[in-house]
Amino acid sequence: MKDKAVTSNKNRLDALRERSSSQEIGSFLKAASEANLAQSGRLIFALDATMSRQPTWTRAMTIQSSMFDAVGKRGGLSVQLVFFRGLDECRASKWVINAAALRNLMLDIKCQGGHTQLAKVLNHAYRETEKAKVSALVFIGDALEESIDSLCQRAGKLGLKGVRCFFFQEGHDAMAENGFREMARLTSGAYFLLGPDSAKELAELLGAIAIYARGGLKALSNSGKREARLLIEQMKER
Repeated sequence: MKDKAVTSNKNRLDALRERSSSQEIGSFLKAASEANLAQSGRLIFALDATMSRQPTWTRAMTIQSSMFDAVGKRGGLSVQLVFFRGLDECRASKWVINAAALRNLMLDIKCQGGHTQLAKVLNHAYRETEKAKVSALVFIGDALEESIDSLCQRAGKLGLKGVRCFFFQEGHDAMAENGFREMARLTSGAYFLLGPDSAKELAELLGAIAIYARGGLKALSNSGKREARLLIEQMKER
């Protein structure tokens, strides 16, 4: 009887395999991929790598590295690195789960002279969230050499898509601060000024942003962290 039962199960499995077409398998894999994507938040990290940041780039690397360390500890996030520099260079990495890989990629970036290209970053984020929901955009920079009105229009479109933008400013450029604050407001995000010893603070804030990107405002509120409260205070002010 035991041998008969085994033979019967084998026949049923063979029949199931015959009925499984490549199209059905493809549909299953697509559905599984979409399900995994839905369960994982998507977070874009964007950097200004123009020459104005060169004097503090080594220190900035320490600060910026902390964001990948913070996100890596959270897990459950797909992360993309975007940076601009030079005359017309704006690049985006692939989406990855392993934030440490992007941290290593970032450490190889060298500053090059040129104007800011934040409009390209915002346009890229919009295209990405059209494909699959982007929860948040984090930008670190020190200057703004583009039309603030034009940038705000792009930021407003991201805000309508539900993409919150979080701006971290290095230095004290007044125009950059005004633009960053307004774009944060339009997207219901937040603005923070980075100090000379901001690595720990930034890591903690980015950890809170990672919580939001993965689980939304409810998860952020439930975390009970001081940094989470700082984010929520700004986000509620919009």
